[in-house]
Amino acid sequence: MISFRPKFFDTIKKYNQQKFFADLSSGVIVGIVALPLSIAFAIASGVAPEKGLITAAIGGFIISFLGGSKVQIAGPTGAFIVVLYSIVEQYGIEGLLMATFMAGLMMLLMGAIRLGGIIQYMPYPIIIGFTSGIAVIIFSTQVQYFFGIAGEGLPADFAGKVVYYFNNVSTVNWYAALIGGLTILFTVYGSKISRKIPGTLMAIIVSTLLVTFFNIPVATIGSSFGTLTAEIPSPTLAWIDLSLVRELFLPAFTIAMLGSIESLLSMMVSDGVKNTRSRPDTELMAHGVANLCTPLFGGIPACGAVARTMTNVRNGGQTPVAGMVHSVFILLILLVFGKWARHIPMATLAGILFVVSYNMSEWRSFKAIFNNTKSDITVLLTTFFLTIFLDISVAIQFGLVLAAFLFVKRVSETSDVKVFKNDIVDEKSHMSDDIEDEKLNIPQGIEVFQIKGPFFFGVANRFEEADKELGEKPKIRIIRMSRVPFIDSTGVKNLNSFLLKSRNDHVHIILSGLPPQPYLTLKKQGIIDRIGKENVCINIEQALERAKMCLELYK
Repeated sequence: MISFRPKFFDTIKKYNQQKFFADLSSGVIVGIVALPLSIAFAIASGVAPEKGLITAAIGGFIISFLGGSKVQIAGPTGAFIVVLYSIVEQYGIEGLLMATFMAGLMMLLMGAIRLGGIIQYMPYPIIIGFTSGIAVIIFSTQVQYFFGIAGEGLPADFAGKVVYYFNNVSTVNWYAALIGGLTILFTVYGSKISRKIPGTLMAIIVSTLLVTFFNIPVATIGSSFGTLTAEIPSPTLAWIDLSLVRELFLPAFTIAMLGSIESLLSMMVSDGVKNTRSRPDTELMAHGVANLCTPLFGGIPACGAVARTMTNVRNGGQTPVAGMVHSVFILLILLVFGKWARHIPMATLAGILFVVSYNMSEWRSFKAIFNNTKSDITVLLTTFFLTIFLDISVAIQFGLVLAAFLFVKRVSETSDVKVFKNDIVDEKSHMSDDIEDEKLNIPQGIEVFQIKGPFFFGVANRFEEADKELGEKPKIRIIRMSRVPFIDSTGVKNLNSFLLKSRNDHVHIILSGLPPQPYLTLKKQGIIDRIGKENVCINIEQALERAKMCLELYK
């Protein structure tokens, strides 16, 4: 059943003037923070600066209006830069709009089939691996603008960029480096000057005024991209090209996964701070709708952003109205002041993205994982280097496959298969710490085959190994399954083969302590009827009594 319940419609029922002014204030502050970031992320993605503002205005509004979080702030983010730039390079802006639309469909579908809760459990080393990798790539793409390096033909791959910068180090524009360094200082320490005006906005204002009035020879948005279009274009579907669907499927899937992971992580962080519960499936569906709509107006992918969401939380945002105010503020800035953005130095935007990439690198978390298991370290480094040197799409695919393997491995480690022939702990001892272990005697001719943990394909070989190690065949075999939470088709197959082998060896089978899911599964497969309901016992005590009774009959 589809779960779509936007938080806006819940919160608006008890909305009041106090909440509105809190949302209005927070929304404007977040809008000021988002303004330079939206422009920087758009340019770094290879599109015109106004595309980032359009995305924050339209995509951000839709996600706040339809989303499953009270405080989520959405728009263009750094996580998309790498994949969007490569799409634009290969397929042009039309290909990017097409990929964004396809990603929107995927996110809508993921939310509809309730995958929101599952995506949140992506292994931490994988998340840190590719976010840190993305941070390194973002940094590498901005070195040219930060230092004003002259020349064209910047290579797409990371290693190529390093060689390119080394070969062109003599062309560094120290005016640009000075502007970039000043931007970093304002961005990092701006809060010491004013807590109401973000450091990024201070940097843009100061650097733009310096460059304009003193005619400092550095590249600006205008000199690099031309005049910014200060309007919302009419919606169009002219970019749809069905022949590109197959080629764009993987990039679109990468956008969908990155956006889903980034948004749900942002939602989880805000929930932890505010002690609230958001709706991940609704959030994914809202992101799907937003990314279906933004391409109509020339926008790029939108998703929840941790920094902007936490800015909203810290400034008292109460409901989704704050996010909607942020989007309206961005729209007004675009329409009224957008034409002045052409004077912003490229080194300023590069400085902002240097700070973004530093924060995004999660270097403390990256370092901390080296104190974990070898498998976590291997996963971290593999994902990290795949992202940097190969492709973010490959890293995402690898991450998903690896996450599945890690899940299977860790679940299988909780499963165990043992054979008892002399005594066994009673059924009650594992249910309470107050009950001491009581050993139950197993009469001669009876053995207990105990399965502990999920009985699925990940432990199938362990079941077969235990079966092969059995020595002299007993007359009665009890299969104890009280600690088996679920059984899959492979488990059923192995169990059925074991039952047939036991029957051929003239061994009587009794099942003990079947939980609801395994019981219903075995009943549907006809195994319960073949064994006989009288041989399906509630617990080990009852199973031993039944075994003793059967043993008497065989004498």
